[in-house]
This record gives sequence, structure tokens and C-alpha cells, in this order.
Amino acid sequence: MSLRRDSASGLTYAEAGVDIDAGNRLVQLIKPKVRATRRRGADAEIGGFGAAFDLKAAGFTDPILVSTTDGVGTKVKIAAETGQLATIGIDLVAMCVNDLVVQGAEPLFFLDYFATGRLDPVRGADIVGGIAEGCRIAGCALIGGETAEMPGVYSGGDFDLAGFAVGAAERGQLLPRGDVAAGDVVLGLAASGVHSNGYSLVRRIVTDAGFGWDQPAPFAPAEPIGRALLVPTRIYVKSLLQAIGDTAAVKAMAHITGGGFTENIPRSLPGGLGVRIDLSAVPVLPVFKWLAAAGGVKEAEMLRTFNCGIGMVVIAAAADADQVRNALTAAGESVHTLGEVVTVAPDGPRVAYTGRLDLA
Repeated sequence: MSLRRDSASGLTYAEAGVDIDAGNRLVQLIKPKVRATRRRGADAEIGGFGAAFDLKAAGFTDPILVSTTDGVGTKVKIAAETGQLATIGIDLVAMCVNDLVVQGAEPLFFLDYFATGRLDPVRGADIVGGIAEGCRIAGCALIGGETAEMPGVYSGGDFDLAGFAVGAAERGQLLPRGDVAAGDVVLGLAASGVHSNGYSLVRRIVTDAGFGWDQPAPFAPAEPIGRALLVPTRIYVKSLLQAIGDTAAVKAMAHITGGGFTENIPRSLPGGLGVRIDLSAVPVLPVFKWLAAAGGVKEAEMLRTFNCGIGMVVIAAAADADQVRNALTAAGESVHTLGEVVTVAPDGPRVAYTGRLDLA
């Protein structure tokens, strides 16, 4: 079957759904935002085929590189459906750099992948502007990325994001340290909200409860539920790096993402050790109380799906816990003592719970 056309110019890429001019316009719109993420080692200019980073200029002597990649999950659906695009890029950066810093690494540079069905340069600039803001908060340079216009794969205003972060630590300073031991204290840093995990369940609960994104949020009546659920993931990088440097007492950390305490804390512990967590010490945010009540979600499912109010865990020796807590508080974190490191049997659970979450 042949394609018949009246145009003498022939079929164009734009008529197939991909607008190269829109992509070029997006690059021009985001250049000032990207340039604002400059740091030692990178000039944060975009437009070339690749980007370089100078580790020596960044102050490293004998560095080990650490890399991470992540996305934002179905939180992007809420951003797309509400048209509120300014902060979803912060989430993207947070999910990557929070994973870097738990290994003791300083985030150095970031690259993004933005795919959509139809590229609107202004909407795209809002999204990439959020990515640039996340990089600024984390102290890393946005040195490149890729924008893909993919009609037929994404429909309407749908889009997806992926991020790639690279950091470094001096040799011998990577975390977790080898001296994590029973009796060490487990500290938790408060989350800003749901962060970027569990949004398929969140969206199901909102739909089943009959809410539209523009209706007042039951857990935050002063704002629409869509906006309330788009509160960006907290970026813990600068406060954690400051505490690591000021105290030299942080032994291990865990970024509390999907899987909650149960799956994430053991990733930072040596074999034979686990933690005992007092759930009554978790500062459960109103959004989680509403999700549990509106969705009929049991405590065990809340714990394995959401952060429940704690976005980061820090482990330190009992003798150093106050020093670490004070350093984190001074850096702007809300710190809660959650429990301690314990010895566990080879076939026993790595995370044991006492008390109950305050879901009422």
C-alpha cells in the first residue's frame, strides 16, 4: 500500500510526529537553568555530543567513582495529569543522589533522559528546570541529557524520566564502614512526603476514594490533592556530607525507598547483623495516615511500600549518636532515634519491629 500525498515536499519527520525544531527550542530554553548548576570540575554547558568532568579540579586525590540510575515511577502520571511539572525533576535527581550519598560519595554530575509523545518546549523546560533545581540542591552539575519525542509510544501529555548520577569518594572513605556492630544506634531523618515510591497504590487509592486531582487533600486541606502528592522527594546530600565530614562517626546509611525499612536497611549491614526498629518512634506523616485509612492498607503493607515518614536512616556508635544527631539537626534535618543494630540468626529476619505505627 503506497502513501499518497498532495505536498510536493514529501513526507517530513514533523508530520510523522517528531519536531526537531521543538527540540532545539527546548535546548535554548533550558541552557540558563543548566548553566546555573556549574560546580568545580564541570562547566555545565550542553549541546555537545558528550561532557567531561575534571576530578582533580573537584578536589579529589585518589577517588573511587560511584554511579546510580533511577526514575520517578508513576508519580509522573500525577504530574502529567495535573500539568504541575516544576518539581518532578527534583524527584528524579533525589532518587539518584540519595543513593550515592549513602555510599559516602559526593554527587558530581547528572544526566537525564526525558521521553514524551509530543514535545512541548515550554512543558519540557519546566521539567528540565526541576532537574536543574534538584542538581543545584544536591551540589552536582547537570552536564547533559537526552530528549526523545516518541509518538505512538507515549500518548497525549504522557512522559517518562530516567536519571543517571555519578559521584566520588576518596579511596578508603566509602560507606558502609566495616565496623558496624551490635549496639549501634539507628537514626531516622524525616521525609518530606511520599517521595517517589508506591504511587501506583497512591493513585489507586485516590481513584477508589473518588477524588479528582483539583479537590482539597483530606490530609492537607489548604491545597489540591494533586499538588499535595507532588511534594518533591527530600534531597539529603548536603546535610549528610556535612555530618560525615564534621563527625567522622557515620558508619552506614540507607535510603528508604520501595521496600521500606525491611528491604533497604539490610543492604547497608554486614552478615549476621540486623536492626530492631521501634515503630512508635516513626513520625508518620498525615498523608500516610490518610492512605492507610482510605485504602484499608494494613501496617505491614505500609511498611513494605512507603517510607511512612522516614526517608533516610543513619547508623552510628552509641557513644557518637548524639554528635551525629546534633550535626544533622544543625544541617536542617529532623532526626529521630528509631532503634539499634542487633545480632541476628542466619535464618532470622534482618529487621524486627516493636511498637506500632501511629496510623490513627
